[in-house]
Amino acid sequence: MSQLPLDGIRVVEITHMVMGPTCGMILGDLGAEVIKVEPIRGDGTRRLLGAGAGFFRTFNRNKKSIAVDLDDPAGREAVLKLADSADVFIENFKPGRMKSQGLDYDSLRRRNPRLIYASHKGFLSGPYDKRLALDEVVQMMAGLAYMTGPVGRPLRAGSSVNDIMGGMFGAIGVLAALNERNRSGAGKEVQSALYENCVLLAAQHMQQYVVTGEAAAPMPNRISAWCVYDVFEFAGGEQMFVAATGEGQWSTLCKLLGQEALLADPGLATNNDRVLQRPRLLAHLAEVFATLDAKALAVQLEANGIPFAPIRRPEELFDDAHLIESGGLAKLELEDGSYTDMPLLPLSLDGQRLQPRRSIPRIGEDTVSVLKGLGYSEEQIAQLSAAGVLNVDR
Repeated sequence: MSQLPLDGIRVVEITHMVMGPTCGMILGDLGAEVIKVEPIRGDGTRRLLGAGAGFFRTFNRNKKSIAVDLDDPAGREAVLKLADSADVFIENFKPGRMKSQGLDYDSLRRRNPRLIYASHKGFLSGPYDKRLALDEVVQMMAGLAYMTGPVGRPLRAGSSVNDIMGGMFGAIGVLAALNERNRSGAGKEVQSALYENCVLLAAQHMQQYVVTGEAAAPMPNRISAWCVYDVFEFAGGEQMFVAATGEGQWSTLCKLLGQEALLADPGLATNNDRVLQRPRLLAHLAEVFATLDAKALAVQLEANGIPFAPIRRPEELFDDAHLIESGGLAKLELEDGSYTDMPLLPLSLDGQRLQPRRSIPRIGEDTVSVLKGLGYSEEQIAQLSAAGVLNVDR
């Protein structure tokens, strides 16, 4: 793709963890120049272990890195000059952190009225807005954990769904503000929040209560709208999700399984009839599936338009034929020069996927070039580096 939609847009990002970096990554993938401002030792997310070990490399492609001590007046002045040159400023630190360093929206707007300022918070303005939040916190508060686990065992979703979606909504707000700026010439403050994001995820269950008058049951205990909509075990011990959501799918599935007798049963004539008989019918189908080869049946299900899905672990996706052949995985160079396959944004423009254009940056890899672009001389940069205000990776 010769020119990307956000070519010429400069983004300054002071973020960590997932939510803010996701916003910056999306804008970077769309072509913006994203300059990540890191502490002297680098974003602490780089050093996470366990469940956080993949955060930095996943959400920080297509970015430059400068490393600056924001607690030093000279460091803050460098970042203020950088913000003066920016179209977009992104942050996701606790309430009050940016204001304490003179990097809040009101301060930067006075210097740069065209700036779009995107804050990623736990809560939008209201009684909770001073609270600290995590993805897990809002999943518990907003009903998602209740809906995910069985009764009495609230369970968070298996990914940072609110952080990632919160960053995505931040990016959507930035794109809207950029479009409005084309007409008005003025910037705008954009806020995205974990809690409100999670409430949106729970909205369908809120409305289920309004429509039915009954509280939504957690997903493991829900009354399914379809009879065949479950995970089954096969002869080799494999598990696969199989669904039949329409009359045609139900008929086809019965024929594939050699269960034509079920089609002749008047008590199973409609979907609602089958839902009322679901426990008995699922027990019978489970016995049938347990005698079959999962891979062989999957071929037949696909050929006949029956929804199905093998149960996979995340590491198995590196070998997924669709992702490989469709270009959904791309080689991403890491800060140590090694490479990994990385999922791209789930969209295409004119049939083309948005690729990594830059490796994951080393800490302060671009400090010199960015500051030179702001008018700093080699001597000034060297002095600031010697004073510990900058981390200059050469």
